[in-house]
Amino acid sequence: MVSPARAAAYETVLRVFEQDAYADRALRTAAASLDQRDHAFAQRLAYGTIQRLRTLDYAIEQLGRRPVRKLDPPVRAALRLGAYELGFMQTPRHAAVNETVELVRAAKLERAVAFTNAVLRRVADGIEPLLESLPEDALKHSYPDWVEQVWTRDFGHEEALALMRAQNEAPETVVRRIRGKIDGKPTDIPGAYRVERVDEAAVVEGRIWPQSRGSQLAGLVVGARAGERTLDLCAAPGGKATQLAGEVTAVEKHPGRARELQENAARLGASNVSVLCADALELPAELREYDRALVDAPCSGLGVLASRPDLRWRAQPLPELQLALLRVAVDRVRPGGTIVYSVCTLNANENEAVVDASGLTPEPLGEEWPQFAHPKRPEFLLTRPDVHGTTGFFIATLRS
Repeated sequence: MVSPARAAAYETVLRVFEQDAYADRALRTAAASLDQRDHAFAQRLAYGTIQRLRTLDYAIEQLGRRPVRKLDPPVRAALRLGAYELGFMQTPRHAAVNETVELVRAAKLERAVAFTNAVLRRVADGIEPLLESLPEDALKHSYPDWVEQVWTRDFGHEEALALMRAQNEAPETVVRRIRGKIDGKPTDIPGAYRVERVDEAAVVEGRIWPQSRGSQLAGLVVGARAGERTLDLCAAPGGKATQLAGEVTAVEKHPGRARELQENAARLGASNVSVLCADALELPAELREYDRALVDAPCSGLGVLASRPDLRWRAQPLPELQLALLRVAVDRVRPGGTIVYSVCTLNANENEAVVDASGLTPEPLGEEWPQFAHPKRPEFLLTRPDVHGTTGFFIATLRS
């Protein structure tokens, strides 16, 4: 009999890699009926397996002597989970092997039970020395090679390794205070509190909002004031939009996410936020003369890989789209207005190179926030998981 928590982790891993589902959504469905303790275990097992996929597949292939791509999807998912438990969770050998075998049996693949048992026993015998023998690189830390190459180019070899290590660890839990008291510790970002866990009841009641320090910093930098009009071009789920004072037009392309944005703004009491479901590249002509614009653009997300374990396998740099969105902001902001460009990635091609290509003039941010000044371009801000313990964000203030 498979434990409910492992069954939920198995379903999540299967859906992410066989149906291209998003990990958070797949887990939400699979673990909906679990209590808090089982949910936490299911999340740790599923997210850890997804995160360490490359290393786990290497171990299965080297020790189990069978190409992972040729396995039946249920067997593949079960072996990945079992290998993660053996290599990274210190689960007792017999428990990891037995639970993995039971997952395959529950999938009605009795013919594969003996094979699964044999492969995982070989993995159990050799995974610890195998992991220890791997050189310090993208394979050992389970990243695509291109991510390591980008970070080595931008920050150097040692810092690339530090980034890879940092984003394999659980991120800090931070919320933004909306109203009332918070059972947490203030941080170096005004309004941001570090907490043991997110109080879901407080989220539902609109008293707090889960939001990293890096993300909150981007919202603060916008500096929107009462009496001003601000255009937020990529607004869902609404964390930054609901930080802004004055009249806010929050744009979201996807109808489902636009509805979620509307609900979140209402929950947080942000009656100043008007949601527009539209493509930011094709806005209605009348949306002009804004005092400020926030371009929190879609990106490769290389700064949030710790909290989004599947993103490292689907991430894509998007500099052309980012530049196009910046140009929309220039067109919709009044002369002399302010544009804030922020992206949750650590990739110079999507960060400073996009700003440089825009031709806009940066306003220096490093003096106001010296602890987050970009190490090479101090007019920009750059938060890093390995340095600041928060999500990686690039932030620039630009004049139209």
